[in-house]
Amino acid sequence: MLKPINLILLLGLAGAGGYLAYDKYKDTSYEEPIALETKDYVVAAPGRVEPKSGEIRLGATYLGRVEEMLVSVDDKVEEGELLLRLDDAEARAKLASAETEAEALREDREKAFASGREDVRKAEDAIYSAERAVTGARIELDYAIAAKRSGTGSDAAVSDARRRLKDANDRLERERIAYVKAQSKANLPAPSRAESAVSAARAEVRMAEALLDKTRIRAPSAGTILEVNAKAGEVVAPSADLPLVVMGDMTVVRVKAEVDEGDVDKIKLNQTAYVKSISRGDEKFEGKVTSIAPTLGSAKIGPRGPLRPTDVEVMEVTIELTGDAAALKPGMRVDAFFRN
Repeated sequence: MLKPINLILLLGLAGAGGYLAYDKYKDTSYEEPIALETKDYVVAAPGRVEPKSGEIRLGATYLGRVEEMLVSVDDKVEEGELLLRLDDAEARAKLASAETEAEALREDREKAFASGREDVRKAEDAIYSAERAVTGARIELDYAIAAKRSGTGSDAAVSDARRRLKDANDRLERERIAYVKAQSKANLPAPSRAESAVSAARAEVRMAEALLDKTRIRAPSAGTILEVNAKAGEVVAPSADLPLVVMGDMTVVRVKAEVDEGDVDKIKLNQTAYVKSISRGDEKFEGKVTSIAPTLGSAKIGPRGPLRPTDVEVMEVTIELTGDAAALKPGMRVDAFFRN
């Protein structure tokens, strides 16, 4: 049996051990909180990289076979440059036939008696001549740009071809104005049968020319070829889901971010922001807000996980990157951070 003094010492030692154990393993939730790193942004949102012009998706307007593919991915193209050509044998034959018929009917018209519409005739002839000049100038520009790309042409030749096309379009506009003035004269007699036949034939020429133009896909603006989905010999059809060529202006890269509905009041024009990509670690790409959508809508950038019942409407915000963003590629997903 322990003596009272020994019992007291034993209880004291047990109490001291329990205190030490408690002090080592006590709940740290009661300690003073550690200061968190200060955030340098007020809103974060998912975004996607795209060219300054957005992605320009070009496709065929009718079923046809690719006769010639003139560009490849990453090629730099000029405004109006021919990118690909579909088989145009039938369209060229129709245009030649329509032009021959129109000229024959014009000669028959000239042999007819005067109808009091001489000024209108001259205006119609001038418009037709100007339209032919525009067509010729456009084809000449196609050849000049193709020659430059192959190394047999020059910048000077392309510039001259562009100038001639512009002059031809300006002339056509002037002739159309003159035709309206001729048509507006008082007491103008109705067109004769011969005049009507010429007008109908020239309408056929314009339709054939429009069909021929549909066989040629041109760049609507200067930019870079981002994607090519056609090869020479393939049969292609109109498709909104699979364009033949995707291009864009890569001189400036921008990001389309989708800000949650609850944060829209924190976004304003010219607000500074930066974006980060998982492929570039902690690297920041600086930019500023250049456009804010006037309405909210459904998210277009798919979430990394499944849709949640708490997903809300979003506001599309455009961030134009101001620094070197060559590492960011069109279509790349990024995270956008908006500063206060």
